[in-house]
Amino acid sequence: MLTLYYHPLSSFCWKALIALYEHEIAFTPELIDLGDPASRGVLEQVWPIAKFPVLRDGTTGLTIPESSVIIEYLDTIATAHAPLVDKETDAALQTRLWDRFYDQYIQVPMQKIVADRIRAEDARDAQGVAEARALLAKAFDLANSAMTHRRWATGDRFGLADCAAAPALYYANRVQPFGSSHPSLAAYLDRLSVRPSFARVLEEAAPYLHMFPAA
Repeated sequence: MLTLYYHPLSSFCWKALIALYEHEIAFTPELIDLGDPASRGVLEQVWPIAKFPVLRDGTTGLTIPESSVIIEYLDTIATAHAPLVDKETDAALQTRLWDRFYDQYIQVPMQKIVADRIRAEDARDAQGVAEARALLAKAFDLANSAMTHRRWATGDRFGLADCAAAPALYYANRVQPFGSSHPSLAAYLDRLSVRPSFARVLEEAAPYLHMFPAA
């Protein structure tokens, strides 16, 4: 039995959840509240770094942190569905490239902006936020261009990079809306949002979304 240590608002947890739902793999969700010492302690026992998501495989005894690594692991145990990482080398490199793109150039700057919103006024980092917004703008341009002739992140098949793109674009659009300026990227987010796996993630997160810090 698999256990996922997660929080329903975490974008990187969404990424792992999408993959679990795509593969229709049964798992036990273990909700972690990092602000609660006891709950945080549960996660630290499994993964001392105390960052989620973390997947624990009770059958093999393996502990797998990091969303991309979790998804690659799920590919090794799922047999009913197509893998989320291509088997052919060149295609796999493109999948991993766009996975890193959405994580590093959209998720990370988005999180920088959000984290700054919840800091005390005298601890805010205006320059860092400006740099994050500039990186987001450049990433939106690149992604919009790439998605002009694609259905999914790397072509016609849903995969790892789409699992990364869905939460990244959802939250980034709330932080720095791109709908009117990047139509291909906005259309891609629309397709992601109605994908059953991501629609389920959004439905499960709905009771917690009010906690997302407003601008």
